[in-house]
Amino acid sequence: MNPSAFVLKGIFLDTPAIGELRCREGHALCEDGVFAGFSSELPAAWAAFPLHDYTGRLILPGMSDLHLHAPQYSYCGTAMDLQLLDWLQRYTYPEEGRYRDVGYARQGYARFTQDLLHSATTRVSIFATLHTDATLELMRLLSEAGIRGYVGKLAMDRNCPDFYREETGEGLRETRRWLDACAHGEYPGVMPILTPRFTPSTTDAYMKGLGELSREYGVAAQSHLSENLDEIRWVSELCPDTRFYAESYSRFGLFGGEQPCVMAHCIYCPEEEDALIRKNGVFIAHCPTSNENVIAGISPAARYLREGYRIGLGSDVAGGHTLNLFAVMAAAVQVSKLRWLYTDKSQRPLTIPEALYMATAGGGALFGKVGLFEAGYAFDAIVLDDQALLNHLPFTPAERLERYAYLSDGRPMAKYAAGRKLF
Repeated sequence: MNPSAFVLKGIFLDTPAIGELRCREGHALCEDGVFAGFSSELPAAWAAFPLHDYTGRLILPGMSDLHLHAPQYSYCGTAMDLQLLDWLQRYTYPEEGRYRDVGYARQGYARFTQDLLHSATTRVSIFATLHTDATLELMRLLSEAGIRGYVGKLAMDRNCPDFYREETGEGLRETRRWLDACAHGEYPGVMPILTPRFTPSTTDAYMKGLGELSREYGVAAQSHLSENLDEIRWVSELCPDTRFYAESYSRFGLFGGEQPCVMAHCIYCPEEEDALIRKNGVFIAHCPTSNENVIAGISPAARYLREGYRIGLGSDVAGGHTLNLFAVMAAAVQVSKLRWLYTDKSQRPLTIPEALYMATAGGGALFGKVGLFEAGYAFDAIVLDDQALLNHLPFTPAERLERYAYLSDGRPMAKYAAGRKLF
């Protein structure tokens, strides 16, 4: 008998296609960390395996958060009336600068990791700070907690305070030291990702060096793209030889293609930029709660999703005010209604099954076979307790899911990542 195998019982919901919500009640088999089969009745061959019985509970794939800033979690929900660039100067840079002290970083990252652990999120793509040792500490904490995904040491050498800026050469040396430390295998399940904060904060020389490191180490990249109209104008001034924002990354090999790439927001992309996103297989991290809070705008997420772009959801803490990806799902539906009403009648608003697809299968694709209950997919699962939300009405599983997205705190009663039960 396989000692790593077990059976999970409940009502399984996932999205095998965009807009399709599949509901199956029964038993799922996990073997060696992957989904190995489903049956409505318990097969005799599975009877010897441990049974985790959640009869009547909703069970969903674990969710992927494609964009969040771990050091900003300490002031999440603060100064949400400010616009982005003012907010960065007054809150973000001072707090992130404190992470040069590894003890301070450990304190902040420990709280962040514990709260992330008890959320619906099983996979992440995270921005850390400029500080190598603090970033490694975050990777250690996440790995020990069982959260899987990417963590990036920031790259930032211009247009930021003196106390929170790298000299270009030093930054590249520290990035190499960080990549070498990650190569030792001390952080199982957590991988490095190159992270220029955004073009206004990262010079061409630094970008060029990061591109060379990406090719040398085979490392993915992440950043921000076309979030804010002022930001886009700024990029055009800083990089006058580019036709559009994405070229400030792509000309250095930091925009998909050979290595995975995640770009957050993509609210105001022109057609040429959209074409490059599609061609290079860049993942879009749609962050609706952040876009509301920092007054950025509303991404055409419904169009991206239905036209086959790679798109997932991001909490964008602390621009976004919550780690709860169920709340982010609800916000994605809500803001798509506003876009449809005021901006673009060509795309009907998003639905909850479409939002769930982005939170699971859509974003999960960044990490491989993640986000579905299908053979060979990583066994990532969350079990929901919605008993307090039920009443005298006979809600279907789909209705229970929608109510959970709008009404719950998003904290599951049980959680599995790659077959490991986290709680």
